[in-house]
Amino acid sequence: MKLFSVEEANALLPSVRLMVERIQRAHKSILPFQKAARAAAACADLGGGGIEGGERYIAALMNLAECTSEMEALGVQIKDYARGLIDFPSLRENRVVLLCWQLGEPERIEWWHETEAGFAGRQPL
Repeated sequence: MKLFSVEEANALLPSVRLMVERIQRAHKSILPFQKAARAAAACADLGGGGIEGGERYIAALMNLAECTSEMEALGVQIKDYARGLIDFPSLRENRVVLLCWQLGEPERIEWWHETEAGFAGRQPL
């Protein structure tokens, strides 16, 4: 697991913000297919399958996976596609914590939380 200093995370934020925006767009593109995909999955045991626009759905899923993989390759964790919520693992007082940022916030890290606390446990730096 890559550990980021606040300075390293802040230096990455301009490029990571662009990646988060791409992830959000990719996520939005699969939403129209979800109901049909769930129905097709429920019928899969009965030999059914396929959904209208299935090829577009698969392409959208592949795009989302590719965008997410790019982010994860940097060591940045995507927590919520719709909100654009990400975490940077970091070391604080000799323990791993998460530096937290979401799309729409200033382009600098201002929050952190314990690994088990999640967004609700955010604290100012």
